[in-house]
Amino acid sequence: MIEKHVILEDIDPVIFYGVNNSHLQMLKSLFPQVRIMARDNVIRILGDSGEMANIEACIEKMRLHVLKYNSISDEDILDIIKGHQTKADAVKGVIVYNISGKPIKSRSANQQHLVDAFDKKDMIFAVGPAGTGKTYLSIALAVKSLKEKSTKKIILSRPAVEAGEKLGFLPGDMKDKIDPYLQPLYDALEDMIPVARLQDMMDKRIIQIAPLAFMRGRTLSDAVVILDEAQNTTTAQIRMFLTRMGWNSKMIITGDLTQIDLPRDQKSGLKEAVEILSDIPDISVVELDSKDIVRHKLVTSIVKAYDAHDKHKNEIGAEGHNSTRHNKKMTNMDDEKLS
Repeated sequence: MIEKHVILEDIDPVIFYGVNNSHLQMLKSLFPQVRIMARDNVIRILGDSGEMANIEACIEKMRLHVLKYNSISDEDILDIIKGHQTKADAVKGVIVYNISGKPIKSRSANQQHLVDAFDKKDMIFAVGPAGTGKTYLSIALAVKSLKEKSTKKIILSRPAVEAGEKLGFLPGDMKDKIDPYLQPLYDALEDMIPVARLQDMMDKRIIQIAPLAFMRGRTLSDAVVILDEAQNTTTAQIRMFLTRMGWNSKMIITGDLTQIDLPRDQKSGLKEAVEILSDIPDISVVELDSKDIVRHKLVTSIVKAYDAHDKHKNEIGAEGHNSTRHNKKMTNMDDEKLS
């Protein structure tokens, strides 16, 4: 009889073992000739070499299933042992699975353009109105890259700009002060990575969340780097951020040009960057619109209503400007006649 230890890397052992260790008990019943004991993320196996190889292979397949889908059922375990395809494996076009085991994938043509651009380009600008899945989809792509080990870390950033209101003094240390600005990034991550695993990854700096001001001087290599709410960057800020890119890295820059919270006299760095960089071959600009909104149906109506209002206001402004120019021209002509 020999003994081996199997370490459950990169997953939450609680999901693997099941409620009240139900999955572990199932393994014991399926491999009665082997003694199985587990503590934390280490499984001890005692048995002869033949059975040992079988159960080791089974445990590894189960680990990979949990890593990919964030869940596993008794039915999945039976399919894995029998060598059958699981139901989850049959779903196509999935980026990653959330913590409940539900698939996350593109839900519109433009969202799919973002997914395709991530595979082909090293830098992507995703520009569109609220609710089009820019941030969520970008983080899903980054999590997938991390799970597949094609990158070593995820770096998420946002400019710490107040949305039209002065919040004043915020209590606490530096983390307490900046966390409110970064909460949407935490929300997306918590939907895709089990809390215990996410905290461990953040403690080990595998996933880093920081305000834009902390990016200066860094070289971001072997990472997927996401800059969210980039419409609130200045020209100097976004230029600094884009030049942090290191080897084997991908950058996704997201923003909504209709929700700029900068002072009126300051141009959005995102708008300028898209104008300047869109013709570079290894950079992709993906434009999303109201058809890509995946929030409540009212959000689509709200975005369309504001777009129509802005268009009407711009048309009136243009007519007023042309009328002013015409009146000025007529005045000049009258002055010439009088002279």
